[in-house]
This record gives sequence, C-alpha cells and structure tokens, in this order.
Amino acid sequence: MPRKVLESFNVSYLQVLDAEGQLDRDLEPDIPPDSLRRLYRSMVLARQLDLRMLSLQRQGRMGTFAPLMGQEAAQVGSAFALESSDWLVPSFREAAAYLMRGVPVKDILLLFMGREEGNIIPKDQRDLPVNIPVASQLPHAVGLAMAAKIRHDPCAVLVYFGDGATSEGDFHEACNFAGVFQAPVVFLCQNNHYAISMPWERQTRARTLAQKAIAYGFDGIQVDGNDLLAVYVATHDALVRAKAGKGPTLVECVTYRLSMHTTADDPSRYRKKAEEEGWQKHDPIPRFRRYLQTKGLWDEAWQAELEREVEAEIRQAVEEAEADREFDPADMLDYVFAAKPPYLRAQQEEVRAALGRGQEVSRE
Repeated sequence: MPRKVLESFNVSYLQVLDAEGQLDRDLEPDIPPDSLRRLYRSMVLARQLDLRMLSLQRQGRMGTFAPLMGQEAAQVGSAFALESSDWLVPSFREAAAYLMRGVPVKDILLLFMGREEGNIIPKDQRDLPVNIPVASQLPHAVGLAMAAKIRHDPCAVLVYFGDGATSEGDFHEACNFAGVFQAPVVFLCQNNHYAISMPWERQTRARTLAQKAIAYGFDGIQVDGNDLLAVYVATHDALVRAKAGKGPTLVECVTYRLSMHTTADDPSRYRKKAEEEGWQKHDPIPRFRRYLQTKGLWDEAWQAELEREVEAEIRQAVEEAEADREFDPADMLDYVFAAKPPYLRAQQEEVRAALGRGQEVSRE
C-alpha cells in the first residue's frame, strides 16, 4: 500500500514593524496614543533599571541577577496584552513584564538585594513570584489555567520562558497536558539565542521552536521578538483564543540578549563581537522610537523629560530599598509554605535565638 500523508503543517512568522521602521499598516494594531507612549516609557524604564542594577551589583550593593537588555519589546508588548484578571507567570528575567503589571521598582530591587519580601505579590494581583529553576514554572502555569477552566473563571495564563527551557522535561510535560486538556494558557518563549552559553541551534534540529507546539496539538507562531507591535498582536490573539476555549498557543519571540546571562556570566567567552554588534541594529527601543516619531508622538524634548522622570524614579527606589533595614533574616522561612510545618517553625525559632545572642547559626 502507498504511504499516506497523515498530517502537514506550517509555522507562520509575524512582523509588523521591521528593524528599519517600515510598517505593515494592514497588520498595525489599534493602540491609543497615550498607550503607545506608555509602552515606550516602560521599555526605557526597564532598560535604565537594568543598567542601574548592573552598576549596583558591580559595587557589591546587590546580588546577582539576570539582565533583560534587548528583550524589552518581548516583555512589554506581551504583558500589555494581559487584562488584570489574567495570570502572569515569570521566570527570572521578566522585570519589564513586572513593571507593566505595576510591580514597584523598589520591590524588584529588594528581591535581588536578598530581601524575599520583594517577591511578595499582593493578594489581589494575579502574578506569580520570580521563578529561578529553569522551566519549573511551566507546570505551575498550566495548573493555574486548569484551575481557571474548572472554576469557569474566564481568564488566561501567560507564562514566560527562554529557549533553554524547551530542552527541559517540564516544558514538554506542560505542553502535552495543556494540549490534551485544552488549558487556557499562552506559552511565550523568549528565544534570545542562548541558554547561558549554549546556542539554540545546539539544542534542537527544528527550524523553529514554535513548531514544537504541533506535536502537542495546538498552534505555534514565531514573531519578531524585537517588534513590540508584533509581540502584542500575537499575544493578544493567543489570549483571546485561550479565553474562547480554543486551547493553548506557543508564541516564539525571536530576540537577543544584549547583555550577559546573569551578572556571574562572561558572554565574551562564547559569543563573537560581530554577532553582538549585528543584533545592536535590531535594538527594540530605537525601532519603536522611530515608529512613535512617524506618528508625531516622540520628539527630543519629550525624550529628555522622560529620561529625567525615569532617572528620578529609579534613584528614589534605590534610596528607599537601601534605607529599608527593618527586617528579620529569619523571615525568609515565612515564604516557603502557606502553612508552616513544625520543623520549619523550630528552625525559625533557632535562627532568631541565635541572632538574638549575636552568634552564628549552626549549619548542622
């Protein structure tokens, strides 16, 4: 018997605003002028906060963290598509998305200064805390989506991860479960080309990461991750489908990490200077600025005013975070379980007793 073609598929690529600022007007989303300026401000704030945090870390005033420079459009554009009733599930590089959700700059600083209270999400805000282990937030996101479906809660879940996470078992398990049960979740992969030092081409033979969705029975789309408009359109459409009961979507945002993986990383050991310089030409902030300029929404005077506002906001947040010294190190044990087990209460009491005596805590 002749072989039969059982399935065929294709993966779409979406770009609305290219690196030269050329706009596809047929695809341009209808975003009010005030919102467009807010999106640009959010990217500038995220970039300047990133640079300030790097300076603080190098001065020993902050612990290690994961810079997001170059990925502002992927985060700001996608988070803008969320409604307040939707859930945001981050990994460890989503400061820009957090800012879009109203998380204070001070809280972001506190967390990476070693203060766990910076990771506390207000009860009425549908965001999850920063997640460090790669891909482990993906099953959490699918769990949230399934709970919403069971409770008939008309929301969707947006979960962030990098290309390296697609090499983890948690990614595949989460996608398979979400596909089988049609969970209202949007998987947003920021393909920044490197899982620390491992280029994404060494992680898969697939031409795109978006096509991995096909194996699990749902749609995948690849977008220009440095094009804020394309990211917004793709994420918005995926969220609408999720809320309409049409299941998950995998959105692959092709972007580039212009800085290091974390402040403990040296990208010059595995990346070529020419590659980095080439991607500088795709920087999402100048691209969006040119777009605003063509619409009469940007000029040098507004840029100068914006930079002064952002600088003042960050300076005040740093001062407040560093001045906030009223804390008990034993409080870190308050954030592990919702109901603290007896052994953890005992450990906490031991820590507080030792601190009260001015002694070092036993490591036994």
